[in-house]
Amino acid sequence: MNYKETYARSMEDPEGFWAEAAEGIDWYRPWDRVLDASNKPFYHWFAGGELNTCYNALDRHVENGRAEQAALIYDSPVTDTRRSYSYLELRDAVARFAGALVAQGVGKGDRVIVYMPMIPEAVIAMLACARIGAIHSVVFGGFAAKELATRIDDAKPKVIVSASCGIEVSRVIEYKPLLDQAIEFSSHKPDKTIIVQRPQARAVLQPGRDLDWEQAIADVEPAACVPVAATDLLYILYTSGTTGEPKGVVRDNGGHAVALKWSMKNIYNVDPGDVYWAASDVGWVVGHSYIVYGPLLHGCTTVLFEGKPVGTPDPGAFWRVIAEHRVRVMFTAPTAFRAIKREDPDGIFLHQYDLARFEALFLAGERCDPDTLGWAESQLKVPVIDHWWQTETGWAIAANCLGIEQLPVNPGSPTVSVPGYDVQVLDDDGNQVAPSDIGRIMIKLPMPPGCLPTLWQNDRRFVESYLSAKEGYYLTGDAGFKDDKGYLWIMSRIDDIINVAGHRLSTGGMEEILSAHPDVAECAVIGAADQLKGELPVGLVVLKAGVDRNRDELLNELVALVREKIGPVASFKKVTVVERLPKTRSGKILRGTMKNIADGTEYRVPATIDDPVILDEISEALGRIGYGNKQDLG
Repeated sequence: MNYKETYARSMEDPEGFWAEAAEGIDWYRPWDRVLDASNKPFYHWFAGGELNTCYNALDRHVENGRAEQAALIYDSPVTDTRRSYSYLELRDAVARFAGALVAQGVGKGDRVIVYMPMIPEAVIAMLACARIGAIHSVVFGGFAAKELATRIDDAKPKVIVSASCGIEVSRVIEYKPLLDQAIEFSSHKPDKTIIVQRPQARAVLQPGRDLDWEQAIADVEPAACVPVAATDLLYILYTSGTTGEPKGVVRDNGGHAVALKWSMKNIYNVDPGDVYWAASDVGWVVGHSYIVYGPLLHGCTTVLFEGKPVGTPDPGAFWRVIAEHRVRVMFTAPTAFRAIKREDPDGIFLHQYDLARFEALFLAGERCDPDTLGWAESQLKVPVIDHWWQTETGWAIAANCLGIEQLPVNPGSPTVSVPGYDVQVLDDDGNQVAPSDIGRIMIKLPMPPGCLPTLWQNDRRFVESYLSAKEGYYLTGDAGFKDDKGYLWIMSRIDDIINVAGHRLSTGGMEEILSAHPDVAECAVIGAADQLKGELPVGLVVLKAGVDRNRDELLNELVALVREKIGPVASFKKVTVVERLPKTRSGKILRGTMKNIADGTEYRVPATIDDPVILDEISEALGRIGYGNKQDLG
């Protein structure tokens, strides 16, 4: 079947479509209903079915001929370490640590927080929780103590699994003091913590509460897989909420396993035995879906990379990993490629490696501007696929599904809706807009398997945050349009559509124009408050390495470009050069925070920011062009 036929079937017969996909998963007990719609808007997939996610990710491959195949390759340039785990070795390590959790009283439905760097024990801990029916909640390693404390109080873990330290390029970050402080801050106290002692910084353990990982797994009985209901929860992943309180996105076992297994072939076009690499972190949804669960459910080899796209040791880091481990498909964020492009615009480092087995690059996390996509295509000579999804959905909403049919690439668009997603573009009154008109991007319920069924212990907030804009629809929070060919264009967050003298304009469209300038490595456009016109666009650009020219001349060129492409209606007159843009650790640009700085309004430093010092630099840069003062609430 081609894409149109596959998509049409997913819309016309969703239960038949997903029942067929579910045949790729091993079940202890078949489901009673493919889709339980008895309690709308809370939909549940494969109700009555029983399975175990860890069994599907590891044990069944060991039993079916993949015992000696590499399951996990750990590549750590920051510690100069390479290690490969076969499916058999990984299964045994997971079963042993699952036994250690059981020995500490962890059972089905209990929560375990995983606060870890990118080391194999993080993956082992996640899968061990899945093995015994416990619910894991991974918190990005090195997260601030107060933020970790809010997650401890919300999830109420019986055990916290952590490590003595993480390594950021050449800097060692001790985790244990942060963990101790978080437990001190939190009302809920875990029974135990289990700590991986890394040689770069050994932690002081608190007697009676803290256990050394090696001691915890010594002399324990390996745990068997525990059957769980398809609707039982696999994990909680916290994402920032507009109120400042984190939202606990939850994932069930059944729909999650079915959707991710299906996506590996149909979206990414990889086969069992292929090497697949998602260059992300287990603290983010990409790490959950495509470092850990998706590749292992499909029988692939997955790469766990403890490093950065530049600086560990150079802009050739990604190319070395691809060549050395024979990676077939890679998935990362556009911001990683912008960093590489900035440091090595001519691809000198890339051409030092043999990428003959490499077949496709997938990008997501930030909108991929056409210039970055074109640069990657020209350097790699393989399809570069921008696709779009969210923490809440857990896998792609829109993509060029290479395993179904490779469609023409339209730079700037993540292509078309993935089978299972009924994506519509609606105006503020809930009516469909005309092709190419910007509106709110929404998904008609029910969403396909794998998407969040609710928020952790907060059905009310789930409905208010996502389902209240229009009955029967999920609000993505993104703005954009569909063109006359059905291609989706994700232009910005809804909050980033600015109103200039009554004209609704997309900051993403302006960013696309700025990023196409040959001297610009990356950029951001925000809407700053203006008494006369409501809002005015303000541009911040980062230049490519080695660009040395008259700044006024360059800035005039950038203003002229936007006025030429969009017209005087954009009122684009203010743009400034910055050394770097503020981002989350996952690479998302903090446009909302920059807008608050420009407007001189109060804001809090986001917990997910990569480097808070950068906000002072942004404040100074905006001040140079006449915008407000930083007002940090702390």
